[in-house]
Amino acid sequence: MQGRIRYVKLYRLAHSIVIENEGRFYSLDEEAWTTTSWDALVTRDDLMEHLRHALHAAKRVHEPPLGDVEAPIGNQEVWAAGVTYFRSRDARMEESKSAGGGDFYDRVYIAERPELFFKAAPHRVAGPEEDVAIRDDATWSVPEPELTLLVTPSGKIVGYTIGNDMSSRDIEGENPLYLPQAKVYDRSCALGPCILVKDEVLPSATEIRLEIKREGRTEFLGSTTLESLKRDPTDLVRYLFRNNTFPAGCFLMTGTGIVPPDSFSLRRGDEIQITIEPIGTLINRVG
Repeated sequence: MQGRIRYVKLYRLAHSIVIENEGRFYSLDEEAWTTTSWDALVTRDDLMEHLRHALHAAKRVHEPPLGDVEAPIGNQEVWAAGVTYFRSRDARMEESKSAGGGDFYDRVYIAERPELFFKAAPHRVAGPEEDVAIRDDATWSVPEPELTLLVTPSGKIVGYTIGNDMSSRDIEGENPLYLPQAKVYDRSCALGPCILVKDEVLPSATEIRLEIKREGRTEFLGSTTLESLKRDPTDLVRYLFRNNTFPAGCFLMTGTGIVPPDSFSLRRGDEIQITIEPIGTLINRVG
């Protein structure tokens, strides 16, 4: 392998871990992989350097079919940050006007302390090509496309993936105290398709793109860039780790800057595509 490896992509399969480097795919030299071994890998502070060395002994394989790729999560908790983009702040204020909660979102947007909340345990997380869900008791549901950080137990950001923070806007808007019910339920979270592992932070020009298809037609299309992210990801992690420990590391969603119009709500059968290059595209359907 020639030259210094700038970044790699890490895919989790049922019985193997595959590394992508410059369009070539390699299987790590192990007989079998379990949840524990995945955790042992992604909790390393030296993950990038470890993968550089591992690639020299890895076996070349074919690109794994997307249907075989699982959510890139072992025993990690998923947390999320809210109101980190101006567009999100406006949307939250609008949806909560009737409950008198709009001022809360304006204040947290400008406050030093960010909004952080628990999003999902591993069993609630959908992977690529798997179904996400909308609540039976919600009437206004949207996906929230978010750059998601992979953080080690020491609090170091070692990778990035794509996250879909499924949200029930009518439930959250009725009362801010209903946030856990609006955000935390089975298949309310999707991660994937891989972990992008790199030493450098993603540039501010990095684009996040959301496309929602309904019966084969584009129903919504929107985009933003990390330049519009008000919070520094390292500051979000620093607040998350205050009085909190994560033995298996964690994922932290960094908030959304793309909000469909108030007239839009997801329906079962909709296809959600979230693209962040160079991570890739996370595709889920509403089940």
